[in-house]
Amino acid sequence: MAVASKIEFLGPNRDGEPRRFTVASGTLIEKGSLLIISGARTAAKHAGVVGNYIAGVALAEKSATDYTTSISAITQAIATFTASGTILAGQAVKSSNFANSVEAAVAASGQAVEFGYAVSDATGNEVEVRINL
Repeated sequence: MAVASKIEFLGPNRDGEPRRFTVASGTLIEKGSLLIISGARTAAKHAGVVGNYIAGVALAEKSATDYTTSISAITQAIATFTASGTILAGQAVKSSNFANSVEAAVAASGQAVEFGYAVSDATGNEVEVRINL
């Protein structure tokens, strides 16, 4: 699985509480991609760096040729992600060193980069995550 799937929107309006971010014009971002904060109110697609600060999950696809420079990121949801390593229900999660995948956030890591917590144990390399940004 390359992007988040089975997304259940949460929030008071059950819309995932989308937030708008600036993105590069010539970049393809698939719906469900994990988005990282790359600057002031600016986001980019997660490319596999451990511990990036997460902006959210792409609400819609952004074409590389549509000349748009903004995207909405889901900030409140439950979504299924590719799991990197062992993740148990209740553990905080952060971005992993594989694009669009998550790993358990270890308390000793020294960085507060968690963006949610697992609501199920990781099975078959998939884990359900409660996104809470």
